[in-house]
Amino acid sequence: MHRTKDNFNYLTTAPVPKVIMTLAAPTIVSMLVTSFYNIADTYFVGKINTQSTAAVGIVFSVMSIIQAVGFFFGHGSGYYISRKLGAKEDEAAGKMAATGFFLALSLGLILMLSGLLLLRPLSYALGSTPTILPYTERYLGIILLGAPFMIASLVLNNQMRFQGNAAYAMVGIVAGAITNVILDPVLIFVCDLGISGAAWATVISQVFSFCLLFYMGRREGNIRIHYRNFTFSWSFVKEIIGGGTPSLARQGLASVSTIFLNVAAGNYGDAAIAGMSIVSRIGMFINSFLIGFGQGFQPLCGFNYGAGLYARVREGFWFSVKVGFVFLLCCSVAGMAYAEEIVALFRKGDPLVIETGSAALRWQLITYPLGAWIILSNMMLQTIRKSIRATVLSSARQGLFFIPLIMILPYYLGLQGVEMCQAVADMLTFVLAIPLTGSVLLEMKRKETGR
Repeated sequence: MHRTKDNFNYLTTAPVPKVIMTLAAPTIVSMLVTSFYNIADTYFVGKINTQSTAAVGIVFSVMSIIQAVGFFFGHGSGYYISRKLGAKEDEAAGKMAATGFFLALSLGLILMLSGLLLLRPLSYALGSTPTILPYTERYLGIILLGAPFMIASLVLNNQMRFQGNAAYAMVGIVAGAITNVILDPVLIFVCDLGISGAAWATVISQVFSFCLLFYMGRREGNIRIHYRNFTFSWSFVKEIIGGGTPSLARQGLASVSTIFLNVAAGNYGDAAIAGMSIVSRIGMFINSFLIGFGQGFQPLCGFNYGAGLYARVREGFWFSVKVGFVFLLCCSVAGMAYAEEIVALFRKGDPLVIETGSAALRWQLITYPLGAWIILSNMMLQTIRKSIRATVLSSARQGLFFIPLIMILPYYLGLQGVEMCQAVADMLTFVLAIPLTGSVLLEMKRKETGR
């Protein structure tokens, strides 16, 4: 555990901006590359036809559920591991690592089998139209085979990050993403597998990523996963639920909101679904930088909160918010100017897709800079175990606000209501995040001064 002790000293004593930048660099790369291969799927599938592009967007809601389970166990166990390492309780951290991993792997198998048994009704429920259904079934049926590996990879990735070993986590995720990008054109076009080729590329890359992450987890400085450490106790399950529920709510509601979005867009044709799908992937790619940067802040947050160094937690939060705001502002300005050209990269041959996608992209970019406060507030609240606040905030953007809005706005504004829905939800979430986070920052400041 020599490396773990080094991590503790570094995270609790080194200059805060330096720690965050050092830890954020590999996580930003991981997030950008992971997001890039999601975009690559959309790009290459977009060369087939509009229905295939729409099918990828529809199945994305299922992938969000799979990711939600992975983040639930990965964050739920990772936050606990971070705090225990900060308190120098290494044995408890090792038991939690094994418990989180094996519970996640088991649930992944259950999701895979359930999805395959209910493939057709599930495809319809996700928003498939009759013309999109054959493509959805082919893509989804293969994607489900990779569910256990995708979930387990996310758990390993997050556990390594929260130990302060983000570089190891980066190698596993990036290697899988690069494999996917390489396999996409080969399987889709060279092997002539069409949309099935895109799905197989994703599954193969997930299996490869899982194997590499598992191997990396056995390197010096990481907590090794051993079945003998698996401890199915209520105290551990409670910790996972408390730490992971905000992530489950955020990702789960993202999936539900995607289904509502696809159903609402489906009233205006396959091109509308395809356009909104492209914008969702672009949004993910932009936000991946901020999420990666925030993931660099989280180990510092967890270690220092566990050690009672509240000033360092607050300093790290404000530094991360400032950097995130400037980055998102630059992206918003550039995206506003070149919205049509960006959407056309994915489906150049369909002007209806470009028209819908560019309008939706411009609407979303208006409120993007506010995401710096929203996302980093949620990350901090979740890491320091303010579970109720974190769950409320993580549920707001794509649940509490988005779902009612996607049912109301299109009724009055038609397709424009679909296009502007996320921007309105983001504005309302920002307003909610101010008091939820501000009071916690003040509480930490009082603890510093002993008042």
